[in-house]
Amino acid sequence: MSDLARKTIIITGASRGIGEATARHMSELGANVVLAARSVDAITALADELGSNAYAVPCDVSDWKQVSELISTAQAKFGTVDVLINNAGVIDPIARIEDSDPAAWGIATDINVKGVYHGMRAAIPVMVAQGHGTILNISSGAATGALEGWSHYCATKAAVLSLTRCGDEECRAQGLNVIGLSPGTVATDMQRNIRDSGLNPVSKLDPSVHIPADWVAKSLAYLCGPGGDAWRGQDFSLKSDQGRAEIGLPSVSG
Repeated sequence: MSDLARKTIIITGASRGIGEATARHMSELGANVVLAARSVDAITALADELGSNAYAVPCDVSDWKQVSELISTAQAKFGTVDVLINNAGVIDPIARIEDSDPAAWGIATDINVKGVYHGMRAAIPVMVAQGHGTILNISSGAATGALEGWSHYCATKAAVLSLTRCGDEECRAQGLNVIGLSPGTVATDMQRNIRDSGLNPVSKLDPSVHIPADWVAKSLAYLCGPGGDAWRGQDFSLKSDQGRAEIGLPSVSG
């Protein structure tokens, strides 16, 4: 793992779940963490808890202006933008295509796809000027699969994987690492919504198979270091024994 002390790490969707766990872990490693989310009270409380190396920035990732200001604020506060973790995303509303609400489908696209694009578009010029930087996009097995009721999620995560590939194609030679992380099912509030939908096999999984959010946080820290080099332009998967072994986590079979 690389030394993350005093590195500036921006985390979107930082108010809960994977984002919150990642903020805590990166802070423990000595990084400056910029917490971005729409839930102002939650990220403010978390920043206060973590201390002077944490800074809360209210941000709706679907809004280009807000994301642009997020990146510039982080740079002004801590001097650099070393890592951007595009974590913000939604699974709602779960519905078969013929039952889906077009407006809600569009909101999911704005957050899950445009939110990632906005982060990359704002961060890349700063990172290129620095000569270094890492962008980590939270992906999913849904990026390459099809699941009933998840047309919005599968389509948007496929787009995120394409953004990871394009970002690597365009930016590797300029010293940037652009990597995806496919964590599998994680024990967050999202799983409750999935279970309540009753659609597709994921909703019927036993809760015991969901991994803790701090495993994802540890994986993201690993990908910030030399271990991430082999995964540029790809999705690193925590559903494989190979991926878990790299991080030092238990195997899929336990």
